[in-house]
Amino acid sequence: MAKDKTSDDNTGKESKEKKDTNNPEKKSFFKDERVRFTIGLFTLLLSLYITIAFISYLFTWKVDQSFEWQNLFSGSDVKVKNWTGKLGASISMQFMHKWFGVSSLAFPLIFAVFGLKLLKLYSGKFWKLTFKVLVGVVLFSLVTGFLFGTAHGFLGSGLGGAHGLFIAEWISAILGKVGTAFLLLLLVIAYSIYIKPSSLFWYNRIAWDIAQYIKNSSKKTKKTDEPIDDLLDDDESQSSATTPEIVENENSVKVTDTVPEDRIDIKNLVQEEAIDEEEEYDEDLVFEEKEFEVETKNITTPTNESNITQTLVKTEEEGVEFTIETIQEKELNEELINEQELYDPTLELSNYQRPLLELLEDYKNTSSPVTNETLIENKNKIVETLSHYKIQIDKIKATIGPTVTLYEIVPAPGIRISKIKNLEDDIALSLAALGIRIIAPIPGRGTIGIEVPNQNPEIVSMHSIIKSQKFQESKYDLTIALGKTISNEIFMLDLTKLPHLLVAGATGQGKSVGLNAIITSLLYKKHPAEIKFVLVDPKKVELTLYSKLEKHFLAKLPDTEDAIITDTQKVINTLNSLCIEMDQRYELLKLAQVRNIKEYNEKFVARRLNPNKGHKFLPYIVVIIDEFADLIMTAGREVEMPIARLAQLARAIGIHLIIATQRPSTNIITGVIKANFPARIAFRVSSMIDSRTILDHPGANHLIGRGDMLVSAGSEMIRVQCAFIDIPEIERITDFVSNQQGYSSAFQLPEYVPESQDISLEVDLKKRDELFEDAARLVVQSQMGSTSLIQRKFSIGYNRAGRIVDQLEAAGIVGPFEGSKARQVLIVDEISLEQLLKSINNQ
Repeated sequence: MAKDKTSDDNTGKESKEKKDTNNPEKKSFFKDERVRFTIGLFTLLLSLYITIAFISYLFTWKVDQSFEWQNLFSGSDVKVKNWTGKLGASISMQFMHKWFGVSSLAFPLIFAVFGLKLLKLYSGKFWKLTFKVLVGVVLFSLVTGFLFGTAHGFLGSGLGGAHGLFIAEWISAILGKVGTAFLLLLLVIAYSIYIKPSSLFWYNRIAWDIAQYIKNSSKKTKKTDEPIDDLLDDDESQSSATTPEIVENENSVKVTDTVPEDRIDIKNLVQEEAIDEEEEYDEDLVFEEKEFEVETKNITTPTNESNITQTLVKTEEEGVEFTIETIQEKELNEELINEQELYDPTLELSNYQRPLLELLEDYKNTSSPVTNETLIENKNKIVETLSHYKIQIDKIKATIGPTVTLYEIVPAPGIRISKIKNLEDDIALSLAALGIRIIAPIPGRGTIGIEVPNQNPEIVSMHSIIKSQKFQESKYDLTIALGKTISNEIFMLDLTKLPHLLVAGATGQGKSVGLNAIITSLLYKKHPAEIKFVLVDPKKVELTLYSKLEKHFLAKLPDTEDAIITDTQKVINTLNSLCIEMDQRYELLKLAQVRNIKEYNEKFVARRLNPNKGHKFLPYIVVIIDEFADLIMTAGREVEMPIARLAQLARAIGIHLIIATQRPSTNIITGVIKANFPARIAFRVSSMIDSRTILDHPGANHLIGRGDMLVSAGSEMIRVQCAFIDIPEIERITDFVSNQQGYSSAFQLPEYVPESQDISLEVDLKKRDELFEDAARLVVQSQMGSTSLIQRKFSIGYNRAGRIVDQLEAAGIVGPFEGSKARQVLIVDEISLEQLLKSINNQ
C-alpha cells in the first residue's frame, strides 16, 4: 500500500508539473491568429521600411553620417536627407557604416521571412535560413572589405563597412595579402557548398578540367616537333615533300603520296610510334597531323554508334593500305553524352502546372482533441483498473494523436504481458470508450501501448498533408501520402517500394477517401508524362470524377470511349493488355541492358538509347481497382490470373496495383492475392476473422472508423488517421488540370484480342492502304510483324496501322495474331515480296 501511495503521489506531481508547463492561458496569446497576423504584418512593413532606409543611405550617406543617434528625438531643426527620416538614417549608419556595409541589405530579408512565417505564407525552416544569411553577411562584408577597402571613401568605411575593413586588415597583417586572398577564397567555396551542396560537382568539374589542361599541355611539350621527314636523309626528305592527294569517300579518308622505294616501311614507323604513344598514355590512340602528315577524320559507322577515328595511308610502290582505328573509351563516351542536352519527357506539356494548394480545403481544428484533465483522468483509471488485478506500473506516458491517444505503460518486473492483454475489455469498460486496442509490446520501445479514442477527433485535411515540408521535399519515386500517425507525423509511402497495395474494410469506413488521397498525392507530385492511371470502377460512381483527366493522366485501350473502366469484359481485356505492355517493356529493358524502369528512363533521358530501335520514355502505370469483390464474383479466374501475373512481375517495369474491397473474405482475398500484396491497409471491419484475413493480425476490428486505419508495410503495423478530401476538392483539382493543354488522347495500351474470340475479317485487297507496299517492305526487312512498328515508322494512328496489318495478313505476308508476340513474317526476302506484290497488283 505504501508503494501504491508513492506512485499516486508521483503521478500527481507529474500531472501538476505538466499542467503548469502546458497551461493554455499562457500560450493562448501567441496562438491567437489575430496576434500572429498583426505581428507578421508589422514585421513585413518593418522590413520594407529598413530596405528603403538602406537604399536611401547609398545616396545620402554623406549627410546621414553627420547625424548622431542621440539627436533622434531632437527638434525639427536637425535634418537628414534619408527618405525614412532620422530613425532610418540612424539605423542605416549603424548597419551600413559601422557594421557590415552593403551586405546589410540582407537583414530586411530576415524580417520579411519572419513575417511570412507568422502569416503562414512560408513553410521553410526560419532559423536555418537565418543562420545561412547571417554567415553570408559576415563573409560578404569581409570579402568586400578586403577587395575594395575604403573604395575612395564610399559609405565612409567602404563597401564592407567598418567590420569588413577592420577584420580584413587584421588578417592581412597576419597572413599578408596573398594568404588572406587564399583564406577568403576557401571560405567562399566552403560557404557556397554549404548553401548549395550540388555546387560541389561543379568545383570538381573545374578542378578536373584544369588538371586535364595541365596534363595535355605537358604531353605536347614532351612530343617532338620534328616531322617524320627529318628521320630520313636530306635527299629523301626532299623527294617525299610532295603535296599529298586526298581521296574521300563515304566511309573512309585515304591519303596517297609518293614514297621512295627504300622507305616503304612507313607502316612500321607509324606502328612503332603508335606503340610508344599507347605505352605513354592511357587515353585514346590519336596521331597528330604534325607528326605523320596524314589526314584524319572522325566518322560514324552505321554498325557502331561510337565515334571512330580512322587514318588510312597508302603507298604507291607496294599498294599497301593500312588503317589505324581509335575507338573512344566508354568513360569518354559517357562524358560526351552528359555534355549533350538531356531529353525532357515533359517538353510536350512544358507549360503544365501542378494543382495549386489553394484548391484543397483547410479544415482547421480550433480546440485540442484531448484536454489535460482528460489525460490525467484516463491515466488514473488505467492505473486503478490494473491495480485491481494486482498489476503494478512503473511508468506511464501519453501521446495525443488526431483520433486516438496512445498510453504507454511500463509494467513492474515479473508482470506477464498476457495478463494485461486479457484486460482489454475491462480497461474499455473503465474508460467508457469504444475501440480500445492494446499493443503488447510496442515494437522497438519495450512498452505496452493502450490506444484510446479521443472524444473530439480531429480532421486531418489533405491540405495540411500536401502543404507539409515532408511531402514537398519527398524524394520518393511515387509518393503516396496517407495521413497522420498517432504522434501527428505525416505518414507517406513509396509505391515503388511496396510495390502493390491491398485496401480493405467495411462499407463506409473510408476506403474511397483513402483511394482519393492516394490519387491526389500522386497528382500533386507527378507530371502527366511521368505517370498514368488505369481506373477500374465496377460501381460506376466512385472514380468517375477523374474522367476529366483523360488526356493528361489516364490510360485506356484503343477504340475505347470511356477512360474509366466499368464493364467487366473491358476490365479483363485491360488487365491482359497490361500484361502485353509488361512483356513489351521487359523486352525494352532487355535490349537496354538494365534491370528496372528507373535505370531505363535515366539511360533514355541521357540519350543513350535509340528511339529508332523502339526505345521510348516509359511512364509509371498505377492500376486502381475500387471494388475487387465484384470482379471476382462476376469474372473469377479471368481477373485473378492477370492480376497475379502483374503483381508477380510488373514491379520492375513500373506497373503497380492498388485494389480495394469491402468484402475481406477468403474467397475474395485469396492466397494468390495475399502472397503478392505484402503492403496492406485495413479500415474498420466487423470481426477479428476479417482483420486476420487482411492483415494476418487482429486489430482492425477495434478501429473507430471515419478513416482510422492500420497500415502494414513491413514487419510492424502503424495506426494512421487517413487524410480527408471531399468531392468539391476533387472537382476543383480535376477542373484545374483538364483546363490546361493535354495530349491528343489518353495513353494507349496495347490492343488485346481474346483467344476465344473468332476474328473473321473480310479484307478486300483491292482497297489497299496507300502505305501497304511500304509497310510490307518494312516488315520483310525487319522480319517483325508488329502494329506498333508500322505505327511508329510511318507516324500513323493505331487503327490505320491495325488495318494495314490485317491487309498484310490477308495477302500472306504475315501470320495470324499470336497474343503478346509479334506476328510471324511469312516472306523471307525482298525478291519474293516483289513477286508477290506484282501478282497482287495484276489481280
